[in-house]
Amino acid sequence: MDDKDSRVALVTGGTRGLGRAIAERLLNDGWAVVVCGRKIPDTPVSADNKIAHSVVADVRDPESVATLVAETVARFGRLDLLVNNAGGSPKVDVAEASPRLMERIIALNLLGPLFVSQAAYLHLRKAGGSIVNIASVSGVRASPGTTAYGAAKAGLISATTSLAMEWGPEVRVNAIVVGLVDDPDQVEHYGGNEGVARIAAGIPMKRLMRGPDLASMVTWLASPDAGYVSGACVELHGGGEPPAFLSLGRD
Repeated sequence: MDDKDSRVALVTGGTRGLGRAIAERLLNDGWAVVVCGRKIPDTPVSADNKIAHSVVADVRDPESVATLVAETVARFGRLDLLVNNAGGSPKVDVAEASPRLMERIIALNLLGPLFVSQAAYLHLRKAGGSIVNIASVSGVRASPGTTAYGAAKAGLISATTSLAMEWGPEVRVNAIVVGLVDDPDQVEHYGGNEGVARIAAGIPMKRLMRGPDLASMVTWLASPDAGYVSGACVELHGGGEPPAFLSLGRD
């Protein structure tokens, strides 16, 4: 399928990690894909002999976002799917975090998705497209050590349901509430390899979430099979984390 005839997806933070897995799956499924990050990746995002178009953009900057969306539409002529994936946070207690750091965390994880959604809205409405916001279990339970991040993700979940009401029926808006991720960069945060193993043992599926798990959910939400799904916050956590009292109450 020629790119001009493909459905077009924009994946923020799509140059590495979960975002890259999402972009690769979309390429495999025949989409034309644009990814953005703070720099062009050393290795292009590619799959099925197709390469994603990479754009340098900062989702916290409305002018950068406007350029990102304009370049996407200029290159491919349309926009059918926006995946608001860019996000993250260092581990830091609020008592030690500077106001500037907390501001930047919230801007990246909440304002960024709002800015990109706003810039993409008219193009998505024209295409009858959809938005998938990548949220987190940190937004639906306590998030010690990443409080600002958890608060921002809670806001993203709220924004998802509000935008689904504002923009339906032309644009569907959904969120995926991501559980603990099998990510080498998170190993120390989880307490090292032994900590990862203990956490995985407590999850009903006996493992942490992987990139292809998330990519599969994104592609389903973007598909006609999910045509009546909007305002949903789908929990993708392998059955969830066991409540603390189950271990605290034991000898």
